[in-house]
Amino acid sequence: MHSKVKDLFANLWENYVAITPSAEKIHALLNTFEKSHSSSEAPIINDHIALRTFNIDKISLDKLAQHFLALGYTEQGQYEFKQKKLVAKHFEHPDDTLPKVFISELLVEEMPEHIQHIIYSLVDSVANNAADKPEFLYSGAHWQISAADYASLVAESEYAAWMSVWGFRANHFTVSVNHLSHFTELAALNAKLIEAGFVLNQSGGEIKGGPEVLLAQSSTMADKITVKLSDAELSVPSCFYEFAQRYPMDNGKLYQGFVAASADKIFESTNATTTM
Repeated sequence: MHSKVKDLFANLWENYVAITPSAEKIHALLNTFEKSHSSSEAPIINDHIALRTFNIDKISLDKLAQHFLALGYTEQGQYEFKQKKLVAKHFEHPDDTLPKVFISELLVEEMPEHIQHIIYSLVDSVANNAADKPEFLYSGAHWQISAADYASLVAESEYAAWMSVWGFRANHFTVSVNHLSHFTELAALNAKLIEAGFVLNQSGGEIKGGPEVLLAQSSTMADKITVKLSDAELSVPSCFYEFAQRYPMDNGKLYQGFVAASADKIFESTNATTTM
């Protein structure tokens, strides 16, 4: 079972770094720091990944979650983001060395009618049983979108716009600061990343949360990648890299959940103005 989990995350990672070159660079940088601080070859531990989708039956949150449930994961939390018209769940494995999974979905019925029409026209291209296979989780977009429709989505929902280009894949991976030996505080890691030239998400503050909510998070801004739409080439945000530091609860164990107010701002790591 563990080999299946690790194979799935390896495929998700390979698909993710293909359009997120900054993550691969940061991962290599952190490996260098870790090796200089310790003689061990300890890997960079992934705290969690995040996946996005629409609340349309054949590709719903629950459809994506089924693949993790089959690998021993269980649902551990539910979240609502009213302003962004999103809901989410997070899943954990009994083996806490395995990454957590955060899956969100856009409430399509709460979008304006013209946006609903665009989304449904995209999803019509997905085969009815496509989500039954684990590889669907990193299968990308099953459709093409026009520049005009993409612009309409950007104006209404960054989340929908991102989905329209990138489809099904890890939206981000997350470095567990708790498992780093060179950096023991998120602020110190952030400072080093900025010094190295990486741009961090400042929405809601560079660090979202903190000891008072048992979780501190920061993230890069998404890389910009040129993609071919149905009728144009466009430079659009792809994926980002997150960093999480967890704090102990009263029982001494590290908090494993998520903080909705912080996650709300993390979503904005894929915000950007578009350029033709």
